[in-house]
Amino acid sequence: MTIRGAVLEEMGRERPYAESRPITIGELDLGEPGPTEILVRMEAAGVCHSDLSVVDGNRPRPLPMLLGHEAAGRVESVGAEVTDIHEDDRVVMSFLPRCGECRECRTDGRLPCSVGSRTNDDGVLLSGSGHLTRDGEPVHHHLGVSGFATHAVVDAASAVVVPEEVPPQVAAVLGCAVLTGGGAVLNAARPGPEDSIMIVGLGGVGMAALITAISQDVKEVIAVDTLPAKLERATQLGAHRTYTPQQVAEQSVTADRVVEAAGNPTAFETAAGAIGFGGTLVTVGLPSPDARVSIAPLPLTAKAQSIVGSYLGSAVPRRDVPEYARLYLEGKLPVEELISRTIRLEDVNEAMDQLADGEAVRQVILFD
Repeated sequence: MTIRGAVLEEMGRERPYAESRPITIGELDLGEPGPTEILVRMEAAGVCHSDLSVVDGNRPRPLPMLLGHEAAGRVESVGAEVTDIHEDDRVVMSFLPRCGECRECRTDGRLPCSVGSRTNDDGVLLSGSGHLTRDGEPVHHHLGVSGFATHAVVDAASAVVVPEEVPPQVAAVLGCAVLTGGGAVLNAARPGPEDSIMIVGLGGVGMAALITAISQDVKEVIAVDTLPAKLERATQLGAHRTYTPQQVAEQSVTADRVVEAAGNPTAFETAAGAIGFGGTLVTVGLPSPDARVSIAPLPLTAKAQSIVGSYLGSAVPRRDVPEYARLYLEGKLPVEELISRTIRLEDVNEAMDQLADGEAVRQVILFD
C-alpha cells in the first residue's frame, strides 16, 4: 500500500532544520504484515529527543529512515500468528520490542532485550524483516515503529492494547515519555512514602517522571530545570519545590531519590551532587556518546549512594502501559498536560528546532 511519511535523508545538517530540512515528507510503499506483525493506521505520534538525536547525528542510524517511535493508532489487520491483538484495537507502540526468550528479557525489565536492540540498530523489525520502500529502494524502520507516517507495520511485540477511552494523543505519549520517565520512578527509583524525589530536566520524559512521582503520594517532589517556564509548569502540576541547577548547588539541595532525564553532562553532575545519604540516582537521559562527566566518588562509599542506569524506564511495556493507562483514566496521571502543542506531519522539521531549543515538552503529530 502507499503511505505518506517523514523520512530522514541526512544526519547532522545545520540548524535551523526548518531551513536545512533533513526530513522530507512524501509517499512510500508499505508491505503486508508478516505472521507475527500487525498493520496500524496511525492516529498520533510524539516528537521525542530520541528522534532528534538521530537527526543531529548523536545516535547514528542507517539511512534513509522513516522516523517516529512514540505513537498510537488503530489496528487494520493482523498476521496469522497474532492472537492477542485484534482489528480495530487502539494500540500504543513501544520502541523496544521484547522477544521474551533472551537472557535480558528474563530480568523483569532491568535489561533491554538483546534481540530487539540488535534489530533496532539494523533498522528492521523484530523478525528481521523490512517493509518500507521508496522508488524501489529500501527505507529503514526507526526503532521498530516508524510512527511518523499514515500507516506502519510493526511486530506485535511492539504494540500494547489500551482502552478505547484513552485519547490517541495521550496513548502515544504513554509509549515513550511516560514509559521511560514513569518507569524511572516506579521501576528503578522506587520511592517510598517517606522519600523525597528530585527530577532533573523537565522535558517530556522528566515531566512524565514528575507527574508519576506525584501520583504515588511520596513525601516530596522536587523539580530542577534551567528554564523558569518549566519550573512554573512543574509547580502547577504539583511539585513541592523547584530549583535551577545553580540553586541546587548553592543551597546543597538533596533528595532520597534523584532522576536525571536531561541527557547532558551538566545535568548528570547536578543530579549526582544532589543524592542524599543512602540515596539513589537513576539516569534515563541519553547524552552524546562522547559526553563525559566529573563527579566525586567518595560519597558513593561514605554515604552509601547508588547510581543506576535505566533504559526505557526498565519497563516491560505489556505490564506497564496498562498501569499508566489506568492511572490516567482514574485522573491520577494528567498525561495531557505534557502535550505542548499538536502539529501536522509537514511541521516535523520545525518541531525538531523547538525540541532542540528546549521550548517544547511534547509535540504530537495528529493524523486525520
